[in-house]
Amino acid sequence: MKVILLGAAAGGGLPQWNCGCVNCDAARAGRLAPLTQSSLAVSTDGAAWALINASPDIGAQLRAAPALHPTGPRRSPIRAVLLTNGDIDHVGGLLTLREKQPFDLRMTGEIAAVLAANPIFGALDPALVPRLPVALDAPFELLPGLTATLFAAPGKVPLYLEGEGVETALEGEQTVGVSLVSGASRVVILPGCARVTPALEARIEGADLLFFDGTLWEDDEMIRLGLGTKTGARMGHMSMSGPEGSIAALAGLSVGTRVFAHINNSNPALRPDGPERAALEAAGWILGQDGMEFET
Repeated sequence: MKVILLGAAAGGGLPQWNCGCVNCDAARAGRLAPLTQSSLAVSTDGAAWALINASPDIGAQLRAAPALHPTGPRRSPIRAVLLTNGDIDHVGGLLTLREKQPFDLRMTGEIAAVLAANPIFGALDPALVPRLPVALDAPFELLPGLTATLFAAPGKVPLYLEGEGVETALEGEQTVGVSLVSGASRVVILPGCARVTPALEARIEGADLLFFDGTLWEDDEMIRLGLGTKTGARMGHMSMSGPEGSIAALAGLSVGTRVFAHINNSNPALRPDGPERAALEAAGWILGQDGMEFET
C-alpha cells in the first residue's frame, strides 16, 4: 500500500484562523510548518486512490499531492471516500468534491444518517456519488486489491449533534477506526479515540502502519493555555502523554510504524526542539506532517 498523510491537524488546522497561541504564531512566522485538517489517501497501485475522510482543506491537499492530480479533463484518480465520523473536519471537504466527479462514498449507517439530515450534502449528485453504508466488522473492497473493515472506536457524536448529556466513550457507528489490508500489508487508521480497550489493542496488534489520534499532549492543555474550557476526554480524545495516554497504552503492542495524526494546534509536541517531541520520538512515534508518504 501507498499512503499519503494529506492533512495532519485536528479541526481548525495550524495556524487556526482565530488563534494567537505560541504554536499558531510560530506557524504564521514560518517557524513551524503549517498543517491542514485530518485526511489521508491510500492506493495499491499509485493510479486509483481512496480518501480516508474529506477535510475542509481537501482542495489544497489535492493540489499539493501530484499523485492525486487529474489525469485528464474531469478525470480524477480518486475512486472512493471513506468517512470515520461525522465531524466537520472529516466531512466538510465533501462539498469541495461536488464537481460531477464519480466516486463511492462509504461510511457507517449512522454517519450516513448525519449526512442525509443535512440537505447541503445533496450537492453531491447521487447518480455519480452513491452513498454506500457499511456495517461494522464487515470487510469490503474499497479499491481493487484493497480490503477495508470498519470497527467501533470509543468516541462521541459530532459537536454539532451534542445534547445536554454527552457520552464521550460510546462504542458504535458514530466513531470508527479503519483496517486496510492489501496482500500481507495492514494499515490501521484511528484519527479519533477516547480510550484504548482490549478490543482495540487486538485490532492494532501486528499492524505494519498505524495512524492514531494525536489531538492533545495533556488532557487539560487547552484549559491551561486559555484556549478552551474542555479537557481532551470531554472532547472524546485521549492524550498522548501520562499513564493513561496513548503512548503508554500502546507501548506493549507490536506495530511497524506509529504515526500521530489529528494534532491540535495547542499540542506542544508540534515544536521540534521541545521535550514533548523528544519523548514522543524516544517512544518510537512519528509526529505526522502534511505530505508525508508511507509504503507497506
